Amino acid sequence: MIVSAEIDGMIHGAQSLKEKRAVLRRVQSRIQNEFNVSVSEIDHQNLWQRTKIGVVTISYDYKKAEQTIQKVLHFIDSFPEFERMDTFLERL
Repeated sequence: MIVSAEIDGMIHGAQSLKEKRAVLRRVQSRIQNEFNVSVSEIDHQNLWQRTKIGVVTISYDYKKAEQTIQKVLHFIDSFPEFERMDTFLERL
């Protein structure tokens, strides 16, 4: 079972693409290390305060996959410089 999330966000305090990418790299690597999911920036690559990241997990049942995605979303909310705006979940 596959569950994915598209997360629109704002990177507060970023004054350049370099600063935005540094924050994103830290967030992405911590998510991957903590939850063993795939994470990538999927939109707004050339905007220095806005981003959209995609998170995907695969599990043997939907409940387990959805729990993992919900934990990832809660984890993302713990970063003060990253404001999660809209989130779209999809189950395949």
